[in-house]
Amino acid sequence: MPLNLLLLSSSRTPAGYFTEYLPHIAAFSGGIRRAAFVPFAAVSLPWPDYAKMVQAALGFELGLVEGPADVEDAELILVGGGNTFQLLRECRQRGLLDAIRRKVRGKAKYLGWSAGANLACPTIKTTNDMPIADPGGLDALGLIGFQLNPHYANVVLPGHHGETRDQRLAEFALANPRLPVLALPEGDLVRVHGDGAELLGPYPAMLFSGAKPPQRLLPGKLPTPIGDSV
Repeated sequence: MPLNLLLLSSSRTPAGYFTEYLPHIAAFSGGIRRAAFVPFAAVSLPWPDYAKMVQAALGFELGLVEGPADVEDAELILVGGGNTFQLLRECRQRGLLDAIRRKVRGKAKYLGWSAGANLACPTIKTTNDMPIADPGGLDALGLIGFQLNPHYANVVLPGHHGETRDQRLAEFALANPRLPVLALPEGDLVRVHGDGAELLGPYPAMLFSGAKPPQRLLPGKLPTPIGDSV
């Protein structure tokens, strides 16, 4: 069964919460009005409140996921942003990784943003988050064969002498030559479907792969090795 995913760099846009993503989400959901929501990336916001906020923004009726039974009949699984380490820990401890993977490899659609987009990758190693929780391993859902780096911006602050985002991602690519990284600026998203993957949104993304120089990618169908790694 072909995979069907929509992976967002973030949820917040200049126009409001999800506002500029809404046309993409509407086209992706295809009339589905109820979704299973995985809230565990939220740290300071209670999970039921998180679900209410997402429901108000997207218009879906959301069922709050606590365990595998809650995704069994889902046509659409939403995985929210927040802290990726906490998200992965909760999903692993609750037995959700296999359950979500099985559903999405079957017929369910997967919509994830920020941490939720990271969870769809082979690992969470290219998250920007602090490891506030021990997830019991860094392997994630592996729904796609490449890594994402959400919220991408290679900003160099005056007086800052640490590594830039590009330097950190280049180091990952050198250490993990079989795992290319697609760095997604705010406002961009990746649509994964049966015939490959497509970069959507207003901005170019950056591809880090092995020892190659970073490659600037314009919106459109993603090239190999990424496009063939879904």
